Amino acid sequence: MRTMAFNQVKMLNDLRKAQKDLAKEIIEVEAGDGAVVVQITGELKVKSVKIDPAYVDLDDISELEHWIEIAIRDGMAKAQEVAAERMKPLMGGLGNLGL
Repeated sequence: MRTMAFNQVKMLNDLRKAQKDLAKEIIEVEAGDGAVVVQITGELKVKSVKIDPAYVDLDDISELEHWIEIAIRDGMAKAQEVAAERMKPLMGGLGNLGL
């Protein structure tokens, strides 16, 4: 019984460590040939949005808005993939924890 409890504590600690590591993971995507660059953490939080003014046509702001949408969408999707891949090995043992 003690071994089981120890294994559960170890799995939870491994899970917490993986979550902390994901917070440090930065996924960077761009849209509009580099006009917009978005960084998203492995926790699916937008870290930064950079816009290169050389690409921005002030008469066509909808194009810039579209690039921002694309970069955030693609960044979130990629960050979700990274998170799922990192968490996958840990999630198998959590079924025994009653979570």
